[in-house]
Formats: sequence, C-alpha cells, structure tokens
Amino acid sequence: MGGTQITIPNPPPLRSHLPDNVLELAVQLERKKLPEDVRESLRAFQRAGCYIAASMIFLRDNVLLKDDLQVSHIKPRLLGHWGTCPGLILVWSHLNVLIRNHNLNMIYVIGPGHGAPAALAALWLEGSLERFYPGEYDRNAEGLRNLITRFSVPGGFPSHINAETPGSIHEGGELGYALAVSFGAVMDNPDLIVTCVVGDGEAETGPTATAWHAIKYLDPRESGAVIPILHVNGFKISERTIFGTMDDKEIACLFTGYGYQVRIVEDLDNIDDDLQTALEWAVAEIKKIQKAAREDNKPIVKPRWPMIVLRTPKGWTGPKEVEGKIIEGSFHSHQVPLPKAGSDEKQLQALDEWLSSYKISELLDDEGKPTDAITRVLPEPEKRLGQLKTTYDPYTPLKTVDWKQFGVEKGTDESCMKTAGKFLDKLFQENPKTLRLFSPDELESNKLNAILDHTQRDFQWDEFSRANGGRVIEVLSEHNCQGFMQGYTLTGRTALFPSYESFLGIVHTMMVQYSKFVKIAREVPWRGDLASINYIETSTWARQEHNGFSHQNPSFIGAVLNIKAEAARVYLPPDANCFLSTVHHVMKSKNKTNLIIGSKQPTAVYLSPDEAAEHCRQGASIWHFASTPSSSPSEKSVSDPDVVLVGIGVEVTFEVIKAAELLRAIAPQLKIRVINVTDLMILIEESKHPHSISKAKFIEMFTADKPVLFNYHGYPTELQGLLFGREKAERMDVEGYQEEGSTTTPFDMMLRNKVSRFDVAKWALTRGAGVNQEVKERLEELVKEVDRRVEEVREFIADEGKDPDDIYQLPKFE
Repeated sequence: MGGTQITIPNPPPLRSHLPDNVLELAVQLERKKLPEDVRESLRAFQRAGCYIAASMIFLRDNVLLKDDLQVSHIKPRLLGHWGTCPGLILVWSHLNVLIRNHNLNMIYVIGPGHGAPAALAALWLEGSLERFYPGEYDRNAEGLRNLITRFSVPGGFPSHINAETPGSIHEGGELGYALAVSFGAVMDNPDLIVTCVVGDGEAETGPTATAWHAIKYLDPRESGAVIPILHVNGFKISERTIFGTMDDKEIACLFTGYGYQVRIVEDLDNIDDDLQTALEWAVAEIKKIQKAAREDNKPIVKPRWPMIVLRTPKGWTGPKEVEGKIIEGSFHSHQVPLPKAGSDEKQLQALDEWLSSYKISELLDDEGKPTDAITRVLPEPEKRLGQLKTTYDPYTPLKTVDWKQFGVEKGTDESCMKTAGKFLDKLFQENPKTLRLFSPDELESNKLNAILDHTQRDFQWDEFSRANGGRVIEVLSEHNCQGFMQGYTLTGRTALFPSYESFLGIVHTMMVQYSKFVKIAREVPWRGDLASINYIETSTWARQEHNGFSHQNPSFIGAVLNIKAEAARVYLPPDANCFLSTVHHVMKSKNKTNLIIGSKQPTAVYLSPDEAAEHCRQGASIWHFASTPSSSPSEKSVSDPDVVLVGIGVEVTFEVIKAAELLRAIAPQLKIRVINVTDLMILIEESKHPHSISKAKFIEMFTADKPVLFNYHGYPTELQGLLFGREKAERMDVEGYQEEGSTTTPFDMMLRNKVSRFDVAKWALTRGAGVNQEVKERLEELVKEVDRRVEEVREFIADEGKDPDDIYQLPKFE
C-alpha cells in the first residue's frame, strides 16, 4: 500500500464538532490597507527572497538566469528545504516594516531551522551577510553568486541555520525548542521582542507543547515579550501535520486555553495587509501589558499575550504540479520539489519557469544590488534582524563573590547543596538582572533553598509568586528549563540548571545541539564570548532516599563527555568546600558545558577552603592523610605504594577513604596511596583535552606500573574510555554504577554496585598480594575478615531496614 495521496492542494481540515460561536475567541481585527509603496516593497523583498532561496538549492551557475538554463547549471547534489521558505521570507519582510515603524529591538527565531535558504536570502538582501562576511557575500552580483553556488557544498553555508548565520541564537537541526529559547532570551531584556516562528511539524514535539506555557513565567515589568507565530502550512516530510488538520475553531480554543489571544492570518489574496495588521496589533497588546506593569504599577493578572497563527500553502509560489504530483500545497514541496532537475528535461524546464516567475532582473540593478523597492523598508543597520548586537556579542560577566566566606569546617559533615545554596544566594543578590536559575520543581528537595532567602520564585499565574522579581523559575519540564537557559545564555547572561541526576538525560540531545552551536560560534570571528551553561546534578543514584531504580541513572556524564573537548567539563567534587570552589569557577567560566555532581545529604568534609581551592585547581591530588604514612620525614606518605585507590564522586570517595581506614586496621603492612579526582577531564590522555595532565604528572600521581582502582560515580565504561592511552592502562580497574538498584538503603546501593569500602578493600588485598609478600601470606584470612564484615552489615540492613548507625562515621587514621 502506498503512502499518503494528496488529491487537492492545501486541503482544508475536516470540520470539528465545536460550536461556531467559539470562533469569537479568535481575535477579529479590521484589516488596515498598507500604503502602496510599502506593499510594493514587501512584494519585492518576498519575490527576491524566494528566488534566491530556491536558486540556492538548485544552481551552481547562471545564478541570475542571464542565459538559457541548462543541466550543467544544476548542482550535482540537491540539498535543502524549500517548503517552509516562502512563509519565513514573508514574515521576515513584515518584521522589517514593524521594526522600522516602532524602532524595535527584535530577534527572529526560526523554529524550522532547515529553512536556512530563507534566512540567508533575507540576510543577503538586508546587507547583514555583507557586514559579517565582507568580500564574500557583498550585495552585488559576485556576492550573490557566491551565496547561491556555495550553499550546502563544502565551504559554504550548511542547509540548517547555525552559528554562522547572523542573527541566529538557535541551532536549526533538532526541532522543538525554538519557543523556549525565545522566552529565555527576553527574560530580563525588557526592551527586546522575539518573534518566533514555530513550524506546524515542530509544534507536534514535546518541548514545543510545554513551551506554550512559558508566558506564565514572563514578568512584563522586567522582561521583554515573544510573538509566537504558528506557521500552519499543513505538511511534514510526507504527511499532514496535526495542526494542519485542526480547523480555526479548534485552534482558537486550544491557544485561548493556554492563555493567548489568537489572531489567525489566512487571507492569501490580501496576505500582506492581513499579516501586517496582526503584527501591529501584537505589538500594541505587548505595550499595553508592559505599560500596566511598568508605568501604572498595576500588572494585569494573567495577561493574555498575543500570538499569530499563519496559514499559507507549503512551498507557496513554487511549482504547482510536476509529473502528475501536486507540489505546492503538499508534502512534495518539503525539501526539493524538482529532484531530477539535473537529469530530466521536463523538470529542468519546470525549474526555469519557476525561477523566471520571480523576475529577478526587475529586483536587482545592473551591479546586482537590491533595488530601492527592496531596501527602502529596511530598518537602520543596527536594528536589522541579522545585526542586533544582542545576538552576536552580548556577554555580561557576573559580579563575582568570594566563595571562601561560605566555606565549612574541615572534619565535619556538611551538605554540598546546602553550602552551595548560601553562596548562590549571595551571587543572586550581587547579580539581580543577569543571573537566573531554572529547575524542574526540585530546588527544596535538592536542598538549594537557601537561594530563596533573598529572592523568590517567578510564576506569574500564581498569586504568591507573581510580580516580585523572583530569580528562580521552577517548571516540571526539563525541556523548558534547558530552552530557557539557552536563550538566556545566548543573549549574554548566566544561568544555572540543577536537577535530579536521573532526569537530566531528558535534555541530552538539546544539550548536544546547543554545544554544536557554541562550537561553531567559537570559530566565527564576529561572535563574542558567552557564559557557560551550567548543570548541577544531585539526588544521585548513591543516595536515593525516597525513590528507587527509576531514579538511578548517571548517564548524563557520558553525554557531556562526548561533546568537543574544548567545551566538555565534568566535575565531581568530593566535599562541600570543593563543591563551593567548583561552583564559583563554573559560574564565571565562558563557552563551556559544565556538569557538577554532588550530594545533597551531609557528607564528610576532608579539606579546608584553602586546601579545596588548591585541590580543585589541580583537578586531582594525593590525599596523604588517608594514604600509608612514610617512614621518611621528608615524605607525607609512601612514595612506592603497593596499590593506588582513587575516588571520583562524593559517596564513592567516602568508601575509598573508609577502605583505607579498614586496611590500615587489618593489614597495616599493605602500602596504599589514596587519590581523589575532582576534574574528570584531567584523566584523558595528554594533549586530547585542555585539562589533561601530562604523562609525567600522571605517572607521578598514579605510578608507572602499580595496580590502580578507580571507584567511580558513573558507568565504568565511560572512565575506561577516558583512561585509554594512559601508561599501562591494563593495570587499571574501574568500578562504578552497574545498573543495580532499588528502594533500599544508601550503603546497600554501594554493596549492590560493588563500590563499597569492602569491595575496595578486597580488591586492594587481592592485587596487593601480587607485590606484597606479607599480604600474600595472610590473603585468605584477610578476605574472610572482610567478607565477615560484609555479611554482618547485610544482616543488619535486612533486619533493621536501615544502615548501621556507625556506617557514616568520619574516618579516623591513627
């Protein structure tokens, strides 16, 4: 059976059973007729934009059709997406007029990021490509030839919007999060409006579905506004969209329920009048909402923000029908409407007729520059959509705070999260307009609630959390938190995203897409620095008090490790002071993806603030206090250990320290070196990461040939990959989370995953026996003693339903 068959172009939705009077929910406006010169300019911009966009997909030569079109003029590989381009160009042309009329600061976020030909065409017409790529894409015949012929070929612009695209703050690959990014961008940007086009295919995604609620977190006193435009062209790659099959009644009811005022624009015969009227109305509504909050000091309760639903045919102005297939107004126009134009004479002729219909010679002068009909509606250069400084050089560094004043006493038990919360509270006080925290309803559970001592939550639909300048947004959608953080960061500010460890994986691909954007941005000379994006993982698998197996998942570490070394940073500070030092560091870092993992429960503090600062600076160090003492007064611990025990992560490091304590008691003759690694990236082979320690330093710390056990918080295979290439890696064993868990006690989790002090001790005894004769002679006896202790603890847990009271006592070394 074949796929979907379209028998008419742009098929209307089936009628719903909703009563006709619900259409009154949709905003009705008196359509204002545009001045003729403005209408002429809009049409000229649209024709030129569509011509250039289509040509970019097809032409390798003869880009202005000055000669008869031939097969040799067609690119060998036809790449690009045409279907969304006409609608995107239509909106771009009208935003020019809107910005000019109101002197707006505006960003255009394009959800259908595969519509890069539309954006690039418009950027060339407005002169933004010429500004950022002088000599390459100038507004002349040569610059246009370069743009068209280089598109989607090596050395040219890619087929999706990315950081090379002026004006973009959104990687245009994965669909779904344009709307959340837009709302993040306007937070604390009171004079900014973001117009966000959401494709109706994109609108089917989970991230977009939850992002419609973002208006409920937008305080009009302190933030700008978003004009969402749901572009309903009806089709995805090979099927109709959900929204394309919804009639106006269903659309009006849905978005009215979300809290919007909905204006449906669909008069194709008068589309310019209809769309410009809608946009002018949207700006007027925004100003009304903002004036009530800012000037009248009477913020509207649950303001109904404006949005536009734009219905235009997919592939509008393209070929109507080819070889009996409907193209315009169907999914056949989604990518390349004429896929055989380079080999089939009929399709080549259809392409010639299509491109010729735009009459490009009327729109460019003799030098290939856009005519006055196009340029007279453009805003001032610094206000153009491709040139707003907020999109390419916006970074405002945080005012820093001395973290050591929040340090805790060495030798006590303190929560990493509670301690960090006090520091972050002060950081928020010092940066009231450039720092935000986005969290999935877990701030208090994660014990970061000290942040709320001097700020509040921002939730505009809640009478207790509205209009108070709160810095904390809690929404039970990791997608929204990620999107908000991206938009906020990409427009120059700094954000923090704390989460349960197990659920950060929900935004894995969003994080990857963002990291791709930043990678390319670092290679683009005209883009400035950005704050890093910062994740805090807590409520980890090692201490799941209320939850079980479902909440035990450290896989986000691997997600970060897989991105480029220049950006990837993973930190596992072992105690509260190290956690403080690390948070302080990442909050002032730039252009990185930072992941910090810590415990919310009170845990041992091993280092003073000064010691923690030095430990974190190095990324790892020998912990002499837990290592076997040296007989030499000049050495803090033995220089020739039998075995090396390494802790990476709060709880597993504690188990290493307790193992060292146990071994000193039962096998004092075994020489042990204890190391803690707080910066995971130092372990990577030299030269493969900026933080990698040298081969000499690695050998100095981990020895050249002694057995090493890494007791690791994450999945063992991750760490094994990092260690590949290090000196005699075969001597190194890694233990970590092994997907064993339940709702059980914390120490039982250590036992189940073979990272407990007893597992570490048995490994040390077994491997140590290979080099230490005294241990070898007593090995069976010592292992039995460890096993006896394991059984004793297991029985206690089974009988009492809790861990033994002394299991978390601070280690003592005599």
